[in-house]
Amino acid sequence: MRTDNGQGLNARKQPQQARSQATVDAIFDATIQVLLADGLQRLTTIRVAERAGVSVGTLYQYFPQKQALLFAVLQRHLERVVSAMQDAAASAHHASLSAMVKAVVAAFVKAKTQNLDESRALYAVALELDSRSYVREVEARNRAALEAMLKTASDADFDDVPMTTFMFMGAMVGPIRLLLEAKSPQSMIRKFRVQLESLCLGYLEREAYPKRSTD
Repeated sequence: MRTDNGQGLNARKQPQQARSQATVDAIFDATIQVLLADGLQRLTTIRVAERAGVSVGTLYQYFPQKQALLFAVLQRHLERVVSAMQDAAASAHHASLSAMVKAVVAAFVKAKTQNLDESRALYAVALELDSRSYVREVEARNRAALEAMLKTASDADFDDVPMTTFMFMGAMVGPIRLLLEAKSPQSMIRKFRVQLESLCLGYLEREAYPKRSTD
């Protein structure tokens, strides 16, 4: 994967064996720990390697620079979110609109808030790196999963499914972004999923009309 300005952020190599994967996972976990403990500006590959219990040379075998490491950690996080969204959307095919919203909102909120400090740290990483092309790709994959789901709703049709999906996705992402940017109290976080369901379902019900008969 590359940034928009052409600077390479690809990992130098991909782990091929279980032992190599364990090393990379340790490096990723150490990166998150250093981010949370020291902040983005003070994170260095030396500190990450020390926290992971590997040599700097081992780290550089996989990630040639700090930015490549940060991008890989961000990528792991976003791929988990995409996977959760795709699985939830696929599981809700042919369900009611209400059941669809409940499934995908629950999956999205869980993926983004299960470790809120980590999500906040990686949100700052996404802003720091020029990762716009990859983020747009992730957003497109999420929308594709939601669009495919909405087309199968058992009780609703839409005039413009792509546009409806775009707004549905935006209705989820916007509040999550505000949650990550602010130090919201735990009481608000606990209520967040239910409120987001209400927001998304209200919009979709406003745009929907009864399912057309196939007879």
